[in-house]
Amino acid sequence: MQIALLAPLPPEQNGIADYAGHLKQALEDLGVRVRTPLHGVGNDPDAARQRVAEADWHGIDLVHAEIGGGRLAEFHALRALRQRFAQLPLTATVHDPERLVWRRQRLPWPLSTLTSLRSPLPEVATVLADPLCLHEERQLAQHLTRLITLTHAGNRSLMARMKLQQAQMAVIPHGNMPIAPTPLPPLQPLKLLYFGFIYRGKGIEDLLEALARLVVEKPALRARVRLTLAGGSEPEMAFGASGSYLEQLRQRIRELGLTDLISWHLDLPAEDIPLVIQAHHVMVLPYRESSKLKLLGKLRGTSGALSWATACGRGVITSDARSFAEEVSHGNGEIYPQGNVEALTEALSRLCEHPYQAQAWADRAEALGRERVWSLTAERFRHVFQTACEVH
Repeated sequence: MQIALLAPLPPEQNGIADYAGHLKQALEDLGVRVRTPLHGVGNDPDAARQRVAEADWHGIDLVHAEIGGGRLAEFHALRALRQRFAQLPLTATVHDPERLVWRRQRLPWPLSTLTSLRSPLPEVATVLADPLCLHEERQLAQHLTRLITLTHAGNRSLMARMKLQQAQMAVIPHGNMPIAPTPLPPLQPLKLLYFGFIYRGKGIEDLLEALARLVVEKPALRARVRLTLAGGSEPEMAFGASGSYLEQLRQRIRELGLTDLISWHLDLPAEDIPLVIQAHHVMVLPYRESSKLKLLGKLRGTSGALSWATACGRGVITSDARSFAEEVSHGNGEIYPQGNVEALTEALSRLCEHPYQAQAWADRAEALGRERVWSLTAERFRHVFQTACEVH
């Protein structure tokens, strides 16, 4: 089988590029030939359409795309392919259900005139243009052979919002690297880890506030808990109109009196990620759902960081944002209501008082990780691809 993969790939620094890179390698290990016709295009929809027009599609059995993360290039490439090749099987992993891309490349006139004006006018324009965007997403989704989500919650929401048939849908959980298990570190001090790209909207401030409350309410725990903030700090994510987000976090840490409890591991090389995760007891992911996206729909994706925790055999404390509740329903962690700092504080307190809970979570995460290694995940993808080809 020869497929074309439409996706960002490393060294691009985002979760979907990492995911696509692992999937590509795992498929090739199974003997699937993988071509990447959009390589070098970046996230330019016009260039993606041009590449579709110029590329040689001879011998391609199926085209698979990774859609999400605010990218539009893959979406428009799929639209161009469907228009050009009516019988070519097209599949996609949808990382941000219940929508495909959530936004248009360009707003129609006269709404386009609002995009350069002061907030909230650009946001108002986006909401007013959303019915057109939703129509285009549904139009493509309904003409895809298979749509794959990482969770059942995402699958249900995508199918309902895009008005799809059950036969078009598939669920394949996020693949994991085959990481050799290691025992938990000594249980004192309890080592907590935030891991992921570090930028606004991840709820990191909630975690800092909860940790500060914890050591104020129970001073004895100050000597028994530590937090590491680790992950990518891509400049376009970490800097914005309001200045350096990293510096703002450091300032907040100083204000809360947490400097002695927090360490940093920024821009980890890929080979060091397992070492850092396994040096901790529990990963904490305090994500909040975007208030802007709530106007357009429900985000029911998952997280590459959660996948890393599973692969490394570590439990998680996470908010109920996205589809996290499903991912932590296997006895591998605890859920709290997003944005509820008091509930997060209580979850941290329970773990500090009963640190052996971390071992139970780790055991379940390790078992789940073995079920989701990329070699098995790629087998599931190959089965979906073969079925899609048979359908067409």
